[in-house]
Amino acid sequence: VQLQASGGGLVQAGGSLRLSCAASGRTVSGYAMAWFRQAPGNERDFVAAIRANAAITFYADSVKGRFTISRDNSKNMAYLQMNSLKPEDTAVYYCAAGYYSTTNEYTANYWGQGTQVTVSS
Repeated sequence: VQLQASGGGLVQAGGSLRLSCAASGRTVSGYAMAWFRQAPGNERDFVAAIRANAAITFYADSVKGRFTISRDNSKNMAYLQMNSLKPEDTAVYYCAAGYYSTTNEYTANYWGQGTQVTVSS
């Protein structure tokens, strides 16, 4: 599976961006899709995830109510709609395809390259 993230850019605080993650090589319909982000000097942090059936989503507390993860299995795509962006959302955003364990821990099997999101104040 190859994952290609796109949609990043420079936006003012309060603005919106929509990130896309295009999968190729095989279908990702059976995987939980996720977004992570990494700011300079920080570890890669979980942002959001969506189960394979799209019925269940998970969000980091810092983005709840502002970000929405979705997927379109017919297009082999995942998305992250980001609203009310803040300067602290500035990071490189990565998409991943993986699975949740029985203890609800996410493991990524595949990573996409990152897309830079910069939010100016």
